[in-house]
Amino acid sequence: MSSLRGGALLLGGLWACPAQAWADPADWTVAPWQSFIGNAQLDIGASAGGALFTPDQPRQPAASGAIKLMSRLHRDYDSGLSIGLDATLTASDALSRGRYGGDVFEKAYAEMRTGLGRLELGQTDGGAYDLAVTGPKVDEAVSLDNPQTTLFRDPGTHHAFTDLFALRTEIGASSNYAKLAYVSPNLFGAQLALSFTPNEGKNILPFIQAGPHVPGRQADIWEGSLRYSADLGPVTLTGYAGVAEGRAEHKLPGQEGISDLGLGLRADYPLNNDISLSVGGAWRQSNAHAFDINQSWQAGTTRAAHVSASLTDGAFIAGVEYGNGVADKVAALPRLALNGYQASLGYVLNSSIQITGGWQQLEYGRSSGVFFNAAPRIRMDTGFLHLNLKTSP
Repeated sequence: MSSLRGGALLLGGLWACPAQAWADPADWTVAPWQSFIGNAQLDIGASAGGALFTPDQPRQPAASGAIKLMSRLHRDYDSGLSIGLDATLTASDALSRGRYGGDVFEKAYAEMRTGLGRLELGQTDGGAYDLAVTGPKVDEAVSLDNPQTTLFRDPGTHHAFTDLFALRTEIGASSNYAKLAYVSPNLFGAQLALSFTPNEGKNILPFIQAGPHVPGRQADIWEGSLRYSADLGPVTLTGYAGVAEGRAEHKLPGQEGISDLGLGLRADYPLNNDISLSVGGAWRQSNAHAFDINQSWQAGTTRAAHVSASLTDGAFIAGVEYGNGVADKVAALPRLALNGYQASLGYVLNSSIQITGGWQQLEYGRSSGVFFNAAPRIRMDTGFLHLNLKTSP
C-alpha cells in the first residue's frame, strides 16, 4: 500500500502543478547534431531515460535508466533515392535492458530508401515488429507492454524480475539478429513489411555467425506484417496483423521451429481541438515458452494480451493499462501466469522532454518452484517517476 500511496502522490503532484508553471522555461528542444562529409550527411541523435521507483518487494527505493546514441550517415539523390548507414548504441543497467537484452549495438544496418519502400540489411527489426500496433501508451519506456525499463528487481539474480516472462505483444521473434528487411510505402492506408533472418547471429551482416550453441536454436525466420489505417468519420482506426515462422536446429524431442502470431487495433478520437481519446489493444500467441524462441515446443502455447486507454489534454497525457499472459507448462518448464495494471500521467514539456509519474502492479504465478518470496505466487507494486530526454528535429 505504501507504493500505491507513492504512485498517487506522484500523479497528484504532476496534476497539481499549473500548466503555466511547467511552460515557463524556455523551449529546451535539442536538435540532432549534423555534419556534411562530401555529398553525404551525418546525423547524430540521442535519448536518455531515468526512472525512480519505490517497489514494495523488495522494499527499497531504486533507480534505473538507459542512454542511446543514434547515428545515420546518408546521401540523398534528386531522384528520391537515399542510401544510408544506421546504428544505435545503448548503455543501460540491468533493469533497462529492453527487448534487445542489453546489447551495446542494438542496431547496425545499411538501408536504401526509394519511392517503392525501404530496404534494410544488417541488425535491424523484423518485418512483424516494424508495423506493430498496440494500445496507446503514456510513456513507452515504462509501459506494461514491451518496456525499456522495468520496475522490479529479483534480489537473487539482481536482474529484472520480468526476465522470467515479460509482457511483449509485439512479435519480436527475430529480435535484432542480422537480416534482410523490406517496408513498403503507405498506399491507400495500407503498408506491408517482410523480413528474412537466416540465423540468430548478431555480427551486423547475415550468414556470418549461426548464433548461440543451444538446443532448439532458430534459423530461417520469416516475418511479415500488414497494417491498415482508415478514417471512419472523426475516428481514425489502425489495425495490424503479423506472423513469424522459423526452423529449429539441434532440436530436443518435442522442439520445433518458432511460430508466432500477433494482432493489434487502435482507435483515436478527437473530442475537441485540445482533447483526444485513444483506446486499443494487442494480442500475441506463440509456441515459444515465455516468448523465448529457443524454447519453441510442439506442445504448449504462450499467449499475451494488452489493452489500454489514454486521454490527451494539451501537454498532459493520462492513461491506464492492463496486461495478461500465460505460458503453458512444457517439458521441464513450469506454467507461468502474469497480470499487470498501470495508471500514469505524463507531461510533455516539449518534443525533447517528457516527465511521467504513475503506479504499476505486477502479479506472477507458477505451477512449480517458488519466487524470491519463497512462494509460487507474488504480487508487487510500485510508484514511479520517469524522465525522458531526446533530440528532436
